[in-house]
Formats: sequence, structure tokens, C-alpha cells
Amino acid sequence: MSRILATASAIACTLAAFASPAQARESLGLYGTWGAFRDPLVPRCYAIAMAEPSAKRRDYQPFVAVGTWPKRSARNQVHFRLSRKMAEGTKITLRIGSQRIELTGGGGDAWPRDNGDNAAIIAAMRSAPRMTVYARGEVRGGFSNTWQLAGAASAMDAAAIGCAQLR
Repeated sequence: MSRILATASAIACTLAAFASPAQARESLGLYGTWGAFRDPLVPRCYAIAMAEPSAKRRDYQPFVAVGTWPKRSARNQVHFRLSRKMAEGTKITLRIGSQRIELTGGGGDAWPRDNGDNAAIIAAMRSAPRMTVYARGEVRGGFSNTWQLAGAASAMDAAAIGCAQLR
């Protein structure tokens, strides 16, 4: 129970940096280390999880979010906030299951390069146990962030259902 409360607290802290004012968000549920939320003012819904803890240097609190924006007809859009500011022009690679997918991004953020890669990531997240993003930091070379995926499919489904009637 204390791990669930710690996870919920950590997700809430991450959301403070990611989402609009706290009073606008509605919790749709916690699923393992993943949370699902709805923000009807935007409107949007998203599943979100923090990366595994690390004692290594961090510039940012790393998280991954899978968002849906009904008014934009955008569904299941993947966004990674990485732990470090990346070197300019760095290669960003996601390893998920047996797949390696190149991402695009800059600063501390990364995304799939196109809709096909986004769909492949979403599909792989439903069956892989974990995923790791590798990049080169602006300072001190390579780094990685890892996310456990237990609960990811349920959180993504809850977010999709939560936005089904928001237009």
C-alpha cells in the first residue's frame, strides 16, 4: 500500500510540471506505476509514468506520457521527458522488447519520428515488460532512462475511454 501511495505522490509531482492547473485534472485511475488523467478544460486525457529512480545526475524529472486531444483528432501520442539535456544532434534510441526505434527531439524531450513509429511504440508498450531510451547528454556522455510497462496498457485504455466523449 505504501508503494502505491508513493507512486501516486510521484505521479502527482510529475504532473505539476507537465499539466495545467491541478484543479482541472481528474484522476482516471492508477495502474501499477502508471496513472491516467483527464483534463476537460483543454480537453485532453493521458497516461503517464515516471522513469525508474537513479542516483545518476539529472537535469529533469523523467517521465513518459501518452496523450489524447479529441479536438485535434490526436490519439495515443507518445512523449518522453528525459533526465538530461541532450547533446545537439544526438541519436535518440528507444529499446522496447526486441525493437529499436529511433526517436527525434531536443533539449530534454523526445518523440516518435512519425505516426508509424508512434503506433509501433504503442503496440509494443502493450506487451513488453519495460522500455529504455538512450541518448548522449550535453555533459558527461551517454545516459538512459527506463520505464516499467506493467499497467501501461490499462492506463492508456483508461485515458482513451476518458476522452471518448470529450469534444
